[in-house]
Amino acid sequence: MPIYKDEKRGTWYCSFYYTDWTGKRKKKKKEGFKKQSEAKEFERDFLTKQRNNCDMSFEKLTELYLEHAKTNVRTTTFANKSILINNKIKPYFKNMNVTDITPNHIRKWQNALKNKSLSNTYLKSINIQLSAIFNFAIKYYGLSTSPALKAGSMGKNKAEDMKFWTIEEFKKFINFSDYPNVTIAFKILFWTGIRRGELLALTFNDIDLEKKTININKTYTKLLKKDVINPPKTRKSKRIISISDSLVEDIKEYINSIYDYNKNDRIFTFGTDFLRQHLIRICKLSKVKQIRIHDIRHSHASLLIELGFAPLAISERLGHESVQTTLNIYSHLYPNKDIALANKLNELYE
Repeated sequence: MPIYKDEKRGTWYCSFYYTDWTGKRKKKKKEGFKKQSEAKEFERDFLTKQRNNCDMSFEKLTELYLEHAKTNVRTTTFANKSILINNKIKPYFKNMNVTDITPNHIRKWQNALKNKSLSNTYLKSINIQLSAIFNFAIKYYGLSTSPALKAGSMGKNKAEDMKFWTIEEFKKFINFSDYPNVTIAFKILFWTGIRRGELLALTFNDIDLEKKTININKTYTKLLKKDVINPPKTRKSKRIISISDSLVEDIKEYINSIYDYNKNDRIFTFGTDFLRQHLIRICKLSKVKQIRIHDIRHSHASLLIELGFAPLAISERLGHESVQTTLNIYSHLYPNKDIALANKLNELYE
């Protein structure tokens, strides 16, 4: 390898030729390495990226994949993707050459994860990431087929049991809530069906008490211990939700109780963990069955279905990308509605 030492600076540099993606031969020079080994590593990595084949370690492939993903997905999505890949996928395959990985290797890896008692939805997410890495290799580095595809999937897209509260359960739960900010947060979640990230991103400007609406235009998450505000995940997630007179009065009472605030401030300055801890605590006090924060959204959807609202109206209120998404999630709540529909048609037929 053409590695040289800069005697004046006491550092190392590499200088070499390579063929770019257009087929042109070019020269590359990189200076300032403290060690000779660092210069060699840079050259190896650079040439690996230029090659259009998969003669590389899986670890190197994941680095290339994440480098590509970083510029194509949201910051929070990339962070979650990196954590999942680095913790659940790369440790198993990192020392293997990409072309040597077989469906049997994938199956052994899947079985190892299944033995760790992970949820079915989490297993599905992990498997999707592995498939994405191999699909990346097929598209950009000439891998012929995906061993992950041949091995088959694992896990499930949806949780097996969807839990939700009835109105009676929610009212019992909320009666035991003794912190005003927590109380109004749970009321907004239950009576609007918005996502927790959407709730925690709300500013005072987003609520119009005169028009009785909440403007959903951003989402909150905590990334590397920092608060991060992003645009909604999809186009349909950006929406304006109408709220009831009762909820308007509750929100107005809460806002009036705050001594000082800026219209652009977040209404809720806590995070998801804080809200989850209070949910668990209040469930124990009220003896209402414990559900996840996201299940409160399901509770709202269930309420709307029971009230007879059409899937399209529910889809728009929940900010789903399509009506099909709504039906895929809540189809099991509709069987009696189909019978009612048939009865109505029968009345018209007679």
